[in-house]
Order: sequence, then structure tokens, then C-alpha cells
Amino acid sequence: MMTLQLFSRKFESVPAATSWYLVDLGEARGKQELFTRQSPQRLKALREHALIESAVSSNRIEGVEVDQSRIATIVFGQSRLRDRDEEEVRGYRQALTWIHDQGAKIPVSEETILQLHRMTRGEIWDAGKYKEKDGDIIEKFPDGRSRVRFRTVPAKDTPSCMKDLVEFYDDAIKDRKVPPLVLLAAFNLDFLCIHLFRDGNGRVSRMLLLLQCYHLGFEVGRYISLERPIEQNKEQYYGTLEQSSQGVPWPYTSYVLSIIKMAYREFEQRLARLQSPRGEKTSLILHAIDTTLGSFSVAELQNKCPNVSVDMVRRVLKSLREKDQVECLGRGQKARWQKTADWQLGSVE
Repeated sequence: MMTLQLFSRKFESVPAATSWYLVDLGEARGKQELFTRQSPQRLKALREHALIESAVSSNRIEGVEVDQSRIATIVFGQSRLRDRDEEEVRGYRQALTWIHDQGAKIPVSEETILQLHRMTRGEIWDAGKYKEKDGDIIEKFPDGRSRVRFRTVPAKDTPSCMKDLVEFYDDAIKDRKVPPLVLLAAFNLDFLCIHLFRDGNGRVSRMLLLLQCYHLGFEVGRYISLERPIEQNKEQYYGTLEQSSQGVPWPYTSYVLSIIKMAYREFEQRLARLQSPRGEKTSLILHAIDTTLGSFSVAELQNKCPNVSVDMVRRVLKSLREKDQVECLGRGQKARWQKTADWQLGSVE
């Protein structure tokens, strides 16, 4: 499917549901400068947290898992990596850092796309190379059945389709007949439908989303992970992608815009809570607990919040236990914790 090509030939109007997202995001961008006039230390903490969440969530969507206790080492350290999964998570972080540092200067081009793929795939034979074999997206069910979720562009047509996609996007942005955020989502949809790589398409698409947001002046991805809400709404991601790959672009367009809106809402809420450096660190710990599925350890929380001391994590957990918001499942330094049925993030902040 070539949504951008369709829009370039005929674009009439934006559905009401999508229009509301455009209005809300316009307002969010207008407030952005106010949001970022904060203490550099507070914003630094948010940036570090976003890097961790983005690198881990985007890879986890694709089934790449790493040891929770090593997350900070993998993302920020220089030590030797243990396996391919750790290599891919660190590569993703390096690509994110490149975009965060130089996003305004990095063009949306085939070379940029191939470079992002090389960075995220590491030492593997087809890193930075278009696919050589056809491959549709197959959904497999627990009972052994499978179905084609959507059909991708044949390998022989991939180079020409990518050349056209980049050119259509560049021309459409300059033409300004279609709202730029709609073009951003359309590019993302077409990119995934082409499915240009053997593996790693989703991760590159999410980095391109961040890069294109920067180009359009939406910088929330610097402070709040865009990948984490995608992971948390993964079924909607795949469902709207399937719908829109069949010829109706608006379900996926609205989904992409909703992800950016979620990030802005979280950014505003978290900044409102950060009244002091101590409040900031407490907020990071609470957020880490809230976004953790199942049980967790003190070490895992500290690795999710690398600028927060272990003692600070323990103090927050002690306070939460006194309020019956969490419970300890064992004894000693390696004891695991879990949220109770009374846990509500808003009630403990």
C-alpha cells in the first residue's frame, strides 16, 4: 500500500476523530517551550529514563529480552555485552542518542534508514541491507493455526518502493496540502507495509517516528518514551496496522497520533509532580513501579532509575508498604516486591 502516493493524488479531508488529535497535538506543541523551562537536572533525569524505556520497550515488542539487573549497564555502560539481545538493545540506545543529538540535521533518506538498521542490528550479515526474500507478516495461534496478517512488498520491488516513499514524503512535506502529522503517520504505515528488512522493521519504524517528530517540532520523545506506550498498546498497534494495510489509512493514523498525545500528557503530568529534586526521584521510582508487570526487586527498580540511589528506592518502598500500596514477598537484599490490589499511582504521589 502506498498511502503517501494516494494522498499526493487526492486528499479531501481528515476524519473528525483524527482532527481532534491534530488539534490536541498543536496545543501540546504550543506548550512545549513552557514544559522545557525546567531545572536541567530534572530534565536530565527524564531523558535518561526515556532512553532506558525506549531501548527496552522497542526491543521487547520484537521479542528481544535482557536481564533486568543489567539494563543500566547495557544502556549506559561500556562493558562487554553477553549476547545478541544485549547488543541489539545497546545498538538501539546508540541510534536514539544519534537522533536526540542531531535530529534536526538527519534527513529522512534511504541512507539514514539503512544506517539506523545497521546500528540496531549490530554484527549480523544483513544489517543495513534490504531483504532478499519475500516474507508476509504471519500471525500464529496457540493451537497451531496461522494466517497472513498482511502482505508485504516483494523483495524485488523493495528498492524502488523505498525510493518512491522517501521522495513522496519529501515532496508532500514541502507541498503542505496534507497536515504534516498525517504525512508522518502515512510514511510510518507505508514503511511497515513495504517491510524492507528481513528483521528489525518495527524498531527502525519507531526511530523514524521519533526523527520525524523532531523535524516537525514535536520533541516530547526526548523526555518521554514513545516506544513504551506502543508496547503497552501492542494489540491496537497490530490491529490498526492490519486494518490500514487493507486500504483505509485512518485507523493507524489515529493510533500513531494517540501515542504522541499520550506522551505529551505524561510529560505534562510528570513535570507537574516534580516540585523538587527529591520529588523528582520519588516520581521516577513510582513510575518505574507502575510500569512494571509482576514482581520486582530493589535492584531492578534501581536499574530502571540509574540516577537514583538504592537507599532512596528502599525508602520509597518502605513508605509505600506502610500505606499498603506494595508488599514484600521475601527477606533479604534479593527479596521481591509486588503492587497490592490497592495500588493506584495517583494516590501515592
